[in-house]
Amino acid sequence: MPIDADESQTQLDPRATTPADALTSSPVQVEPKTPRAPIGSEHDQIEVSFVMPCLNEAKTIATCVDWAAQCIREHDLKAEIIVGDNGSTDGSQSIARAHGARVIDVPTRGYGAALMGAIDASRSTYVIMGDSDAQHDFRACFDFVEKLRAGHDFVMGSRFAGEITEGSMGWKNRYIGNPALTFVGRTLFGAKVDDFHCGLRAFRREIYPELNVRTTGMEFASEMIIKAACRGVKLTQIPITVLPAGRDGPPHLRPWRDGWRHLRFMLLLNPRWTLGIPGLALMLLGALLAAPVVAGPLTIPIGSAGLTLDYHTLILGAMLIMVGYQAVTVSVAARIYALTEEIGPPAPHFQKLFGLFTLARGLIAGLALAGAGALTIAALTVLALTRGFEPEATGQTIRALVVGATCVVLGTQTALMSFFYSMLGIRTR
Repeated sequence: MPIDADESQTQLDPRATTPADALTSSPVQVEPKTPRAPIGSEHDQIEVSFVMPCLNEAKTIATCVDWAAQCIREHDLKAEIIVGDNGSTDGSQSIARAHGARVIDVPTRGYGAALMGAIDASRSTYVIMGDSDAQHDFRACFDFVEKLRAGHDFVMGSRFAGEITEGSMGWKNRYIGNPALTFVGRTLFGAKVDDFHCGLRAFRREIYPELNVRTTGMEFASEMIIKAACRGVKLTQIPITVLPAGRDGPPHLRPWRDGWRHLRFMLLLNPRWTLGIPGLALMLLGALLAAPVVAGPLTIPIGSAGLTLDYHTLILGAMLIMVGYQAVTVSVAARIYALTEEIGPPAPHFQKLFGLFTLARGLIAGLALAGAGALTIAALTVLALTRGFEPEATGQTIRALVVGATCVVLGTQTALMSFFYSMLGIRTR
């Protein structure tokens, strides 16, 4: 599943006054002769923090910092600019500092880690975050500030509601990846936005600790909006203009790999719909197939001969029950992990239910079910031995054997997953 990958190598002019003017074929002078002091002193009451993740963005970081500085000057904002550097080796740090940004060195690699470092260092009322590849025009960010001042907690940018300039987004990202992932996010988590993975967004600094965003990679963007939506923060969106990326090198994002990471992350955060409910549906279908033929064959009058359901239907039903049960138990494990690691949305009802679970209760239930199945199989084995494994004995025992084997599998799965649940529920520092 592709997501937005920056593929253009167009250079950008930080002196441009409009997004269209920013596109130029001439080199950009990024290093001023006299380094500037960081914008926003330690004693200022900061209203807005512009934060940017950075990894080898020497060609565009000056443009982004200058655009943010222009927005600050034009709207008389009490603001600061913070760059979370993820170990750049091209001098991005010194360029950012020279243009007035405060640089935070973040040793932990990852898009999310770089943003966490910058956001943690902020000391403002509002935070505006955007990428440092010059795709986001920070000069136009005052609209975000106005929405936050009006009382919104979280403001998402929307490229689809705004303008996608030529060369700024590949077709697979624009027409496949982003729409598909946005649909999943809206469906599973109720996030009322139409550009789920837009990197330009803003929020009240005070809600950030409540979101408790944990992922350090590209999943950071998804986790943030998922938690904001699930916690009921006042969320809105505004149209933005996205520009072609200005870097020379390849994009940091890989459409299919990172798209799959986002999709996998969202599916695992809501295992109820991706595993639990489908698993329960399989179990129900299996029970509907198996129950009528447990005692004997069932003939359904169709035409002159009729349709007879027998051993094959029973075995198919048992298989569906086992597969569905496995899906349900894995969905429970995924939910426990998300809650323990605090990366998923809150689930008070699930937590109350899980509070009733103990390893001892799980083992007792699992061993009782497996034991009942094992006793059934043992009794059938004795019967087969006394009958000398005659062909007619098979017809008398196959139904009970399938039921007993199913009980053994379900009981064993219950006991094993009980151990796993207990391990997942252990909290660590």
